[in-house]
Amino acid sequence: MQNKLQDYISSNAMPQVLKLLEHEHLVVKIKNERKTRHGDYMRLPNGKHQITINSNLNEYRFLITLIHEIAHFEAYKTYGRFIKPHGIEWKKTFQHLMLPFLNPEIFPTALLPLLAKHFKNPKASSDSDAILALALKQFDEPNNKTFIFEVPLGQTFKLYNGKVFKMGVKRTKRFECIEVKTGRLYLFNPNAEVELIPAKAGIL
Repeated sequence: MQNKLQDYISSNAMPQVLKLLEHEHLVVKIKNERKTRHGDYMRLPNGKHQITINSNLNEYRFLITLIHEIAHFEAYKTYGRFIKPHGIEWKKTFQHLMLPFLNPEIFPTALLPLLAKHFKNPKASSDSDAILALALKQFDEPNNKTFIFEVPLGQTFKLYNGKVFKMGVKRTKRFECIEVKTGRLYLFNPNAEVELIPAKAGIL
C-alpha cells in the first residue's frame, strides 16, 4: 500500500494516511482518469470495502479525495448502511479525519484558509466550492481545460465527448448552456472543466 501511494501523497501526510488505511477489509485502487468523478467508495459483495482514486489528481486534490472516500468507510462502520451518502454523519467524519492534515507541512499556506472554510460544511465534492476548486487547479499539470465559471458569456466550448455548447447565463448555482447541434438547454455545475473553442473556430 505504501509503495503505491507514495507517488501521489506527500511524505509528511503518509504516516497519518497509512494509519487510516489499517483495515484488512479496506482496499485502495488507483484508476485512470474518469471524467465524472475523482474517486469513489463501495461495499463489495465479499464483505470488503473498496476505494478508487484517479491517478491524474495533483497531490493536494488526491489527498482530499482519498480522505473523502475513507470518511465514507468510517461513517459506514460507525453509523451503519442507512445513512445518506453525504449526510451529517459523513460530514462530521470527514471533518474529523481531515483536521490533522490541515497544516503547512502538508498543504501550501495559501490553501489553508480556503480549506478551513470549506471544511466548516464540506460538500459532496470539493469541486462544488468554486474558489477552492480554482485554487487547487493551480497545482495541476498544465492543460487546456477551463472551469465553466470562467467561460465568457456567448463563448463556445466543447466537452471531453466532443459535444459543443455556447455559454449562457448563470442561475442561482448553475450555468445555462446551449448545445449548438441540437439547441437543447443544459445546466452545468460551475466546476465542470471544458475546452474553449477559439473565436475563429467558433460555431455561430
